[in-house]
Amino acid sequence: MVKIQYATISETGTRKNNEDAFRMIGTSDGNRWLAVVCDGMGGHDKGEVASETVADAIVNYWRKAEDEIDSKDKVEKACLKARVALDECAFNMGHVKMGTTMVMASIEGDTVTIAHLGDSRCYLMRPAMGLLYQTKDHIRMEYGWEIIDRCFFSYRPEACFPDVVQFKLKAGDRIMLCSDGLYNSMTHKILLKNMMDEKSMDEIIDAYRILCEKQCNDNYTAVLIFVV
Repeated sequence: MVKIQYATISETGTRKNNEDAFRMIGTSDGNRWLAVVCDGMGGHDKGEVASETVADAIVNYWRKAEDEIDSKDKVEKACLKARVALDECAFNMGHVKMGTTMVMASIEGDTVTIAHLGDSRCYLMRPAMGLLYQTKDHIRMEYGWEIIDRCFFSYRPEACFPDVVQFKLKAGDRIMLCSDGLYNSMTHKILLKNMMDEKSMDEIIDAYRILCEKQCNDNYTAVLIFVV
């Protein structure tokens, strides 16, 4: 079993409200952890409601299925619960259109299960190897615009099919989940360099905050995890 430490950030940035949501939970024995980051879809109604609804639904399912081994099937069940919760919420609010991205990392013993929908990302880095894994954004170009084509969106079950991967963790590994507001505020090289900096987690998060305050025109959220 590996041990972890973590730090988080979630800020409104230049927007009027924060449509990002994140959750970080763990069991009392420290053997299981779940991190989730969701980014409500800009340009649609109630993005903040969508992100909170999906994040809560995934966490609630994970708590109820605590004894179930992490797997692709478990992730898909959690996403189904979240999709149903989002549809019910949209119905109760008068059939509003709303959506959210999602990225999650579930740590069970020394195994991490990573899943995502949309353009919120997970980065996994390992000392001496650098970037071990990065999620691939679910976007397509349409008339010069980037369109998210896989996500949670009310009454669109066909868009809700997450990519799921698993890795064995080692001491020294670092994982970061983040919304696009954070990674769009700096170069890829700077983001990765900061992730593996020898500074404390809080200092790394502060470095990201400073960069986002200078460059970000969006909400920005991150969960940074150290495997120790």
